[in-house]
Amino acid sequence: MLIARAPAKVNLTLHVLGRRASDGYHELESLVAFTGAGDMVTLEPGGALSLAVEGPTAQAAGSGPDNLVLRAASNLAAKIPDLRCGAFRLRKLLPVAAGVGGGSSDAAAALRLLGEANDLAADDPRIVAAARETGADVAVCLQPRARFMWGAGENVGAALKLPALPAVLINPGVAVATAPVFRRLGLQPGATTDFGAHPEIPSGVDRDTLWRLLEKARNDLEPPALQEAPVIRDVLAVLAAARGCRLARMSGSGATCFGLFASPQTAVRAARAIRAGHPEWWVKSAMLR
Repeated sequence: MLIARAPAKVNLTLHVLGRRASDGYHELESLVAFTGAGDMVTLEPGGALSLAVEGPTAQAAGSGPDNLVLRAASNLAAKIPDLRCGAFRLRKLLPVAAGVGGGSSDAAAALRLLGEANDLAADDPRIVAAARETGADVAVCLQPRARFMWGAGENVGAALKLPALPAVLINPGVAVATAPVFRRLGLQPGATTDFGAHPEIPSGVDRDTLWRLLEKARNDLEPPALQEAPVIRDVLAVLAAARGCRLARMSGSGATCFGLFASPQTAVRAARAIRAGHPEWWVKSAMLR
């Protein structure tokens, strides 16, 4: 039995640069980081490809052919005819359609497991190609470390050495589809934005400097996501008001938001207080790396 974690992906920044005329996809620039925990994917190598899903958010994720684990495995099998597949089991803990790349991270974990079962490196060109075909965020999740991503997600930078960031993640239990959020931006194919350049964030930066740089950045999908799901405004307000919160921002296209804190202890206390006040929300403390 092979086991891989599928950690949540958090967009610390997300700048929309424009919309491509060639395929209609939006051009992005985003600094992403990952939690230490998330979903869990296992593979029993050998036999036909299959998937069983369990866990608190299993029903929302589904186990049919649209699940990204199966789609990623099928995409890789199409490139490697004698690929050794097997039975996948996904323990789904992350919220679905939540802006934390849960499905993408699951798919990336599945590709890593298939690589392990077939003696393929995680950066094997066929694995990378299968990741890009599976979904926009899958490639950046193959090796879950803080890094930049560009384009529609197909361009991934080198891993960055950044200080671990204590954080609190909150999802209000509202699924937000990505496509309507992008539609609300109203960008026509070929259009560019003038929202402002992304600050340069070098590898090896200290935490105080990183905080200051992140404050100069933004998530350009926040305004349209607020129109799709107004409860995001409440989540951001609760995070911003929490003692010790340095920055509150939405991740991806929502509805999950994160707050960055000065210490793990402060983040844990804030998560406990917010969970008590909003028991219907999904609230987790985490370290982002």
